[in-house]
Amino acid sequence: MAIKLKATKRDNLQKSSTKEIRQRGDVPGVVYGKEKDPVTLSVNSIELLKTVRDHGRNAIISLDVEGGDTLDVMLHEHQLDPLKDELIHADFYAVNMQQEVDVEVSINVEGEPEGVREGGVLQQPLYAVALRAKPGDIPESITVDVSELQIGDSLMVSDLKEGRNYELLEDENTTIVSVTPPEEVPTEPEEETDEQPDILKDPDEDEDEDNENS
Repeated sequence: MAIKLKATKRDNLQKSSTKEIRQRGDVPGVVYGKEKDPVTLSVNSIELLKTVRDHGRNAIISLDVEGGDTLDVMLHEHQLDPLKDELIHADFYAVNMQQEVDVEVSINVEGEPEGVREGGVLQQPLYAVALRAKPGDIPESITVDVSELQIGDSLMVSDLKEGRNYELLEDENTTIVSVTPPEEVPTEPEEETDEQPDILKDPDEDEDEDNENS
């Protein structure tokens, strides 16, 4: 289901107009599409950030453009002011709800592996997975349960649940998570020293030397 956001068409592209848009709490943006000319508009900055935070970057947004048009889009790129941490521009991509698109979806790990409780270490080399799906079938995220993993076990892309409405584009042999044995702390070698050990003399030798000297 698409999240609705109000949008205002933007015809004046001068720098002064863009500054006014940001001052009133909106962010200037552009909608691109394969079969249509770019559309310049603006949306409320806070509402857009809230949508991305609550529904993920792959959320389908229905832009209710002032004047009657409705555009189904996905957020393609956005720029933040590094000092103010505010949105300063957004690029949207117009989508056809009946055509598949390629996206990346984040992977969430759920549970504590049994192997970790036994001293193992959980490793997660893959944090997002590439997939192809119709816009309405794109999951917000993919959750994997790792609670039953023992030391030496791993979950691969091929282990993701069947019955999904999307096609995975990752190599099925790619590791998502694994539990490795605990790292062994190497024993420190004994320090070598250049000092030579003292040689014990036979006390009888000392007596012989004293007799010779007397």
